[in-house]
Amino acid sequence: MGHPVLTLTSASHAGMRKDQVYALVESGELERIGRGVYVDIRRIDPSLASFAAATALKPTSTLCLTSALVHHGLSDAIPFATDIALPRGTRHPSGFDHVSWHSFDRETFDVGRNLIRLDGLSLAIYSAERTIIDAFRLAHREGTDQAYDALKRWIRVPGNQPSTLLDVATSFPKAGPRIRHALEVLL
Repeated sequence: MGHPVLTLTSASHAGMRKDQVYALVESGELERIGRGVYVDIRRIDPSLASFAAATALKPTSTLCLTSALVHHGLSDAIPFATDIALPRGTRHPSGFDHVSWHSFDRETFDVGRNLIRLDGLSLAIYSAERTIIDAFRLAHREGTDQAYDALKRWIRVPGNQPSTLLDVATSFPKAGPRIRHALEVLL
């Protein structure tokens, strides 16, 4: 098996039958992460397994919110589930036990979305600035403490400029005033 993530479709393209994939699961060589998607845990960081599996099924899968804040070093939270965004209207894959799915507006979905390489995989994650804006936009669900804490940490990083954050915030008119006010309070 060449890739650490295998879907039933990619297995079929590689000449494997379903029963062969199931035998690899039974032997412990693969772990079922979601419906029709499997990961070779020996070849991938277990903390990336759900994210990599989601990306294999839905290439637009993007690490967001608390999970992205942790990745950027802007939160010490230990999320129970990996936060993954898909464009609004995209069906969320089923069978993922440790994923919290989010639907973001198609018009702004790509704002701050970056591709990164981790464990040989190409994965998408929102930039620190976009993630902070999302934390403020969704503070009614995620809590304002997380948003303010992330912003405080981001400000302390050398080279980060409030103007960069405000530039990204222009794509989210309702969040802009909240971000501007928070910056005024913290600076």
